[in-house]
Amino acid sequence: MNILVINGSPKGNNSITLQTLLFLEKVFTEHKFLFLNVGQKIKYYEKNFNEIKEELEKTDVIIFSYPVYTFLVPYQLHRFIELLKENNINIKNKFATQFSTSKHFYDITAHKFIEENCLDLGLKYIRGLSADMEDLMKKEGQEDAINFFNYLIFCINNNLNYINASNKAYTKEKIIYNRKYTNNSKEKDTSKDVLILTNCAKNDESLRNMIEDFKIIFPYKTREINIREYNFHGGCLGCFGCAITGKCVYKDGFDDFLRNEIQKADSIIYAFTIENHYTHSSFKIYDDRQFCNGHRTVTEGMPIGYIISGDYEREYNLQTLIESRSEVGGNFLTHIVYDYNDDTCNELSKLSSIMKYAMDNKCTRPKNFYGVGGMKIFRDLIYIMQGLMKEDHKYYKKHHIYDFPQKQRMKMLQMKLVGALISIPSMQKKMKNKMNEYILMPYKKVIDNANMKNIK
Repeated sequence: MNILVINGSPKGNNSITLQTLLFLEKVFTEHKFLFLNVGQKIKYYEKNFNEIKEELEKTDVIIFSYPVYTFLVPYQLHRFIELLKENNINIKNKFATQFSTSKHFYDITAHKFIEENCLDLGLKYIRGLSADMEDLMKKEGQEDAINFFNYLIFCINNNLNYINASNKAYTKEKIIYNRKYTNNSKEKDTSKDVLILTNCAKNDESLRNMIEDFKIIFPYKTREINIREYNFHGGCLGCFGCAITGKCVYKDGFDDFLRNEIQKADSIIYAFTIENHYTHSSFKIYDDRQFCNGHRTVTEGMPIGYIISGDYEREYNLQTLIESRSEVGGNFLTHIVYDYNDDTCNELSKLSSIMKYAMDNKCTRPKNFYGVGGMKIFRDLIYIMQGLMKEDHKYYKKHHIYDFPQKQRMKMLQMKLVGALISIPSMQKKMKNKMNEYILMPYKKVIDNANMKNIK
């Protein structure tokens, strides 16, 4: 069987992810593997995509191989998928799967992104494998890789691919949001720095109209940055050059631009059009290059909102992605407006009102599972890598993110004492039906003392 590995890592042959596929090539010698380093050569393929057309068309199986970058695939692989669709390469009904490595920080959204785009392309998708970066070094990890490949071949031989019937049956015309407001001379409040960060294309009428209407409605003065216009010298290389210095190896000034022009804002409105289940790759290169800040939640507490052109209601993975990013970053997610809506104009007004309230009242909310779980992965990762990720380590210490449970010795001792007491039969009898009463005692004390004066 002909197997084409699309290596989306910018590191090419030096990719950790790729090593597992090279391992499988050695184990399964009856199959022919071909490797394309599209992540490393994306600039070349933008001009010479036809060179790989024949390889794509003659293969039996496509394996997308990549490290997870900022909730999704690397920018370079994102761009490759755009080129694949733009060039109308006929790969329909070929089998496809994916293999990624990460520390399992939102590998789910990355895998869903690839799955959705495979289905768009008419590929017969088979569930992929998400591995830890070090799994191949362990016998168990090697066995997992072999089992994954055996399962892939079994599914291909028996035509057992995943079919998303709802995607196949769905068609809907593009909706254009038309301007509802006219410019007025009312003076805007300039006491806050409100940024609209977009990648709006010149011919994107619907998104542009929503942005302009929001600017009129919103009581604060806004400034706009179109990230599509920034002269990036390239996507993140995953080289860790910024890990110690905080400076990117590219000399395009983006790290300073990010910190001084974007992250110093009081709030951010992200505005984009849905493409390929996220948006144009100009936003993905921005996402990835933010790694010059490492894993630090430097905009924690900042209110954010979204203006989106496209059928957001059907993009479940994008919904997860947006909520997860706000939770991990500690941002107050105000409102999401999209133009596939009966009352987009009213939704823009809601965004304006909620954003103003959030800014004026410094709104925060506790993190949910997406935020707590994501930060615990980073907490453990940075603690182990503190010798390399020095800036992250300093930040995590300063902000008390190293909240390891084994440090809570007093709490652990209390639980041991309670456990020892309630294991005594006489104590069990005495406490029968009163456990909840004891648990609630400290809460009742808080309620008894509750008033706004004490809280403030």
